[in-house]
Amino acid sequence: MIILVKNHPYRYDMENISTIFFPYEKIRIFENSCDETDPVTVITEIRDYVLSVDATVYDKHKKESVSADCETDMQNALSVLLYHVLSEILEIRYPWGLLYGVRPARRMHALTDSLSEEEAKRVFREKYLVNHEKTELAVSVMHSENKIIALSDCKSFSLYISIPFCPTRCSYCSFVSHAIENTVKLIDPYVDLLIREIEETAVYARLLGLRLETVYFGGGTPTTLSAKNLARLFEAIEKNFDLSTVREYTVEAGRPDTVTKDKLLTLKSAGVSRISINPQSFNDAVLKTIGRQHTSSQTVSAFELARNCGFDNINMDFIAGLPGDTLESFEKSLCKGISLNAESITVHTLSLKSGAYMATRESAFDSSPKKIVASMVDFSSKQLTKHNYHPYYMYRQGKSLGNLENVGWCKNGYDCLYNVFMMDETHTVLAVGAGAVIKLKDPKSGKIERVYNYKYPYEYIDRFDEILKRKQSITRFYAEYNL
Repeated sequence: MIILVKNHPYRYDMENISTIFFPYEKIRIFENSCDETDPVTVITEIRDYVLSVDATVYDKHKKESVSADCETDMQNALSVLLYHVLSEILEIRYPWGLLYGVRPARRMHALTDSLSEEEAKRVFREKYLVNHEKTELAVSVMHSENKIIALSDCKSFSLYISIPFCPTRCSYCSFVSHAIENTVKLIDPYVDLLIREIEETAVYARLLGLRLETVYFGGGTPTTLSAKNLARLFEAIEKNFDLSTVREYTVEAGRPDTVTKDKLLTLKSAGVSRISINPQSFNDAVLKTIGRQHTSSQTVSAFELARNCGFDNINMDFIAGLPGDTLESFEKSLCKGISLNAESITVHTLSLKSGAYMATRESAFDSSPKKIVASMVDFSSKQLTKHNYHPYYMYRQGKSLGNLENVGWCKNGYDCLYNVFMMDETHTVLAVGAGAVIKLKDPKSGKIERVYNYKYPYEYIDRFDEILKRKQSITRFYAEYNL
């Protein structure tokens, strides 16, 4: 795809709106002139207060222009025009309109700082072209998040522990995770160094007088580790951090084929209060297609085992749009999760991997996959609301099918605090392990500084001393902002 930008600075907006309609395409952007050709080409221009969009998608062509004046929000007006032209050509309109930000609820929150809630909703509908249902979803999530955000203050922080290992790698996965069969020799040295990093990180937390609010083990699949290695990590955390202030302690036991009684009892004895057991689907054929080596019956067994071990706060994840899944199959999977009485259910929309290309005219105009996944998401919203779940956090990813959202739903009192703190970037997150990212937050200015660990376990092990050196940024940041 080619985007030609003429006489305006809004190339970023033009690219993001085009990505909504063409998530598979590699987009090339040119300014003012272009000698190349492509079956999908968009020309956007502002000249003498006239905004124009000229778009060609294979054998379909549409050009529209609108007049403006010096008071017009040119950026939004051109974005709206491009959205209208592409939606007319492709005969599809997206429920989030031209809103492409990761955090819609945060955008709503920013608007309500200066506008009434009704006015903010009107901006969503009229400026961003968001439909009524998604606008109300953003408002609902905003209210839920605000209650949790209010728990944090300038000395609050969360602790994230990265366990980048899985039994197998799922076909859709974009996280830093590695199949255990290829990395088993790295696990023990990885855990040894992770304990050292936990110890070093705790020194900074004590020195700065920080208060730990939430602990979160993510991955990967943390329960890929043995009960013995999990116990070593829990012991290191308890020994080095003050857990008396912790409001929530989560471990993702995401893959049912990693859940055993000894691991669950190890988690329970360490004070873990919330776990995830993630089916993604209860359709065995779909599980096989995406590279999972467990069955839906194993998911049920793992869930029941967790209940018998005393866990009363369990999350389940589902993904709308998985390869081979149908609307009927997705509906059955979600209803099964609801029937198990999980305290929270997170519904993700499949996000497409980068680097794919839209190869044919037929795929450009075939909107059926997007409409099916939209029906899946709509069904989940209605069913979860019907069964007394409410949406408490939400985020969106680029290249998601149908430009849709990921939403965490829960019963009253079971909101995942860490998810909200992380999504809102409420306070500092001290993160350890391969692929972990420390986020340092100044609550006064909103300034955020990130400190990155090496991405892969072998890098983490080989360059561990450099990781420890980077942590010196923590004290420098807090000194700079007088925290």
